[in-house]
Amino acid sequence: MKVDNPIALREWAVAVKALEAGRQVIVLRKGGISEETKEFRLESPRFYLFPSFEHQRPHLVKLEASDMVALTQAEAEQFTGQVRISSFAEVVEDIEITDTETLQRLDDLHVWTEDYAEERLKWKKTKPLHVLILRVYKLDAPQVIPMRESYGGCKSWHRLEDILTVPMKPVLSDSEFERQVEAVRKQILE
Repeated sequence: MKVDNPIALREWAVAVKALEAGRQVIVLRKGGISEETKEFRLESPRFYLFPSFEHQRPHLVKLEASDMVALTQAEAEQFTGQVRISSFAEVVEDIEITDTETLQRLDDLHVWTEDYAEERLKWKKTKPLHVLILRVYKLDAPQVIPMRESYGGCKSWHRLEDILTVPMKPVLSDSEFERQVEAVRKQILE
């Protein structure tokens, strides 16, 4: 797959690991604190996943995913001053939700605790929570790039420099991906 626009979505490293493992196909987005628009906007339907470590904490993810927090922290220490980009995603759907009930129905489909997911929903109350359904691809060769100053801060999007286009493969088979997408849609439309 050719990547013409090297843009990346910044997401908790534990969520990136869950996406890469096929444990989930969604992310919940409200926008970063430093967003110019003060709300989340989908800048590109195709992007790299940029693992972030600043805000993730073991108590904010479900027990079965808390082991991945330590794993991602150890990885971050290995790459001091660098970022390891190992996946790419395409947005299949961007669904906006505004109510707690719909969010609660998605609880089994992501790694965040119910309390933390609700906190994301309630932050910036007038703005919807974006549920991005992602088709994720694992890079055949992860790219380790320098951690630039421009990649810091609480921003959703980064224009990547220093990244090479490499072959990639879907994390999930077409049928397994469709099964998970249907599970998301069913919970939202219920």
